[in-house]
Amino acid sequence: MNRLERLYERRSFGIRPGLERERAILEQLGNPQDAYATIHVAGTNGKGSVCTILESILLSAGLRVGLYTSPHLVRFNERIHVGGRPVDDKELAEVLEIVDEKEKEATFFECATAIGFETFRRNNVQIAIIEAGMGGRLDATNVVKPVVTAITCISLEHTEYLGPDIASIATEKAGIIKEGCPLVTGVLGEEAQMVVDKIAAEKGVVHVRASEAVSVAVLASGWAGQKVNVSTEIAEYGTMSFPLAGEHQTQNLAVAIGVVELLRSVAGYEIDETHVREGVAGASWPGRCQTLSVDPLVIVDGAHNSGGGRALAGALRKLSKGKSVGMIIGMCDDKDVYSFLREFSGIISKVWAVPLKSERNMSASVIKNACRMMGLPVSCTSQPDALLESRAWAKETDGVVCVTGSLFLAGQILEGLDEDVFCE
Repeated sequence: MNRLERLYERRSFGIRPGLERERAILEQLGNPQDAYATIHVAGTNGKGSVCTILESILLSAGLRVGLYTSPHLVRFNERIHVGGRPVDDKELAEVLEIVDEKEKEATFFECATAIGFETFRRNNVQIAIIEAGMGGRLDATNVVKPVVTAITCISLEHTEYLGPDIASIATEKAGIIKEGCPLVTGVLGEEAQMVVDKIAAEKGVVHVRASEAVSVAVLASGWAGQKVNVSTEIAEYGTMSFPLAGEHQTQNLAVAIGVVELLRSVAGYEIDETHVREGVAGASWPGRCQTLSVDPLVIVDGAHNSGGGRALAGALRKLSKGKSVGMIIGMCDDKDVYSFLREFSGIISKVWAVPLKSERNMSASVIKNACRMMGLPVSCTSQPDALLESRAWAKETDGVVCVTGSLFLAGQILEGLDEDVFCE
């Protein structure tokens, strides 16, 4: 059994919120997370997009950047970027071996986080962008001392761990706020915003609401991305290409710009308007409104909760231009399939329910029953057959196919693509 397989075995430990094990590992490693500056990003949805936009901008500014995100789509290496590239297999194996021996009771995510931090130190990164996992306050990533924090959005998720309502979840997410460290927030919703405002005030931090501080005007949009004009009180960034599709991504862009401006004004980083324009144009985030084929149009998006579903549904309404939409859906068994599907009311014409190749798989029959309750035509099939059948349906009806419900499904679809299927 190789080291990576042993790391995956730690998934059997489940989710155990708390910082004790993470701190124990890092202390044995000499606290690598203190060797560089960090940006810490939390939120229900959009945090990965914010992180990848920031990575691209900071790389354009000539900085040596680390990026830690989760989960991966195809390979574990995707979680840890240095200089814009995933960590290579050799270095990953070396760091994994060291971390694996430090704390036998640590969870998969705790070990993965330590691997990321140690990899960044070994590569002398100047600044690391850290995406929080499930929560914030007790998340394994919450051992860093960031120069800027950000919270993207907040909706109901992981209620068994984060609390039963929006206020509880907002309190957990806001646990990343540190005294003396400025905060940027996206569109949180009134209840969550009140909680975050209160905690930010108690900590005495500079708090920037990106929706008020950053103007992002959409000039053109499509599945290949958007053309936007961006301005703030202190800078005119002008018109730029933005490769990430969907109105929700403009909110993520605003958060990223807010973070960049704080890096400049508070932390003294030299990042100019050209760096921002080049960085935004170079941002890439696979599995999020990603086009797999054009004729017929097939989109894959890792949305897996009601908030993500709402954002994806908005993109489908606007960008599908009245065409029929078919959905291939697979989900994890801890997700609320009913609330997810309700976001697509009036949009979806046909559904293919598929299993995930995961021990967390939600039975396709459960998805099928949920679809039937909503009056949606649905069939259960395999992932490959769903792709073939949905493409044939889309060609016959001039429709659009959307693959969604899980980042695991997005990764499995991307990993298993048959070029002959998607190339005309």
